[in-house]
Amino acid sequence: MKFGFVVTNLAGGGAEKVILNIGAALRARGHEVQLVLLEDVVEHAVPAALAVHTLSPSKKRISKGVLGKHLAAHRLRRAMAELAYPRPFDIVISTLPFADEVAILADLPRHWCRIANTLSVEVARLHQTAPRKAARRRARYRRLYGSRPLIAVSQGVVQDLRERLGLTNVPIERIYNPFDIAAIRTLARAPARLPGRPYVIHVGRFAPQKRHDLLLDAWARFGTKLPRLILLTEPAAELQAMIAARGLVDRVLVAGFQLNPYPWIAAADLLVLCSDHEGLPNVLIEALMLGTPVVSTDCPSGPREILGDAFPGALVPVNDAELLAQAIAQALAERPNMDRIDLSSYHVDIVAAAYERLAEQSKERPDA
Repeated sequence: MKFGFVVTNLAGGGAEKVILNIGAALRARGHEVQLVLLEDVVEHAVPAALAVHTLSPSKKRISKGVLGKHLAAHRLRRAMAELAYPRPFDIVISTLPFADEVAILADLPRHWCRIANTLSVEVARLHQTAPRKAARRRARYRRLYGSRPLIAVSQGVVQDLRERLGLTNVPIERIYNPFDIAAIRTLARAPARLPGRPYVIHVGRFAPQKRHDLLLDAWARFGTKLPRLILLTEPAAELQAMIAARGLVDRVLVAGFQLNPYPWIAAADLLVLCSDHEGLPNVLIEALMLGTPVVSTDCPSGPREILGDAFPGALVPVNDAELLAQAIAQALAERPNMDRIDLSSYHVDIVAAAYERLAEQSKERPDA
């Protein structure tokens, strides 16, 4: 079969990394995979087997305005037509709203949008400071996703799309993100310049959704009793100011984006996720696969699907620094039995097979 994937770029986000993993898994199963980037920004390591095509000049970001979207759509339509010769795509998948919108403007055949986040929570958060902008954002999402087939990365995302965005009349397929346990564990054994142990780790870009402020508020409650906190995110002046304001300069290290974060995660005493919303937080699954305990906010969506049966005590309410601090202290004081959790649903072969079935369905769609 022939798969096409469209993303804005390969900057250091989780959604982009997942697309690389899906593409590599499908290539390993003998399929043709074409990955198209709207702009030439690559921070992740690209598997050698993947064919990658960029539509903008080297390292140049494209305009996200109306003209920029239409220009990108024109380039994408032309590129996909060339790549579809002599054999058409069985399915084309875009991910994240900008790439989705460009792909929709390009009117690509057999196109599915992959939704990697709980969009209504993003809208609700925006409503707190900019109600009119939030209303426009919600209307944009309903316009984009209300008339085409969708892939949701968790059951929580399915429910969000159906119940909170009101997308009741479109096909939605839940397909988890894929994880190659053996490969992750091999990468975790690679040499790395790790900080001195013990430490607790947080992995995620510096963005309001990820709530570094909440984690730092929780950390400030401990005095000097806990190990050092390591943040795998790019340095930012605002983040450094948050750390300094809480008197945590000596107890928090901003270690930057790591192309291979697995040695860092494997060596940690605990991984913390404190987001306000997610789709399916990869880092929780990766940490569990490496035997590293986790604590997470019970945010929509994903953490409860991953942890609820095996580690309900690892979940804390969103936006509660005191309960987050208590859960961190408890997890460090009493290491949980990591054998309790079943991660088989996220196995790369199961997920790749789901995409194969979706491609077969896509070929049979009357509007493809």
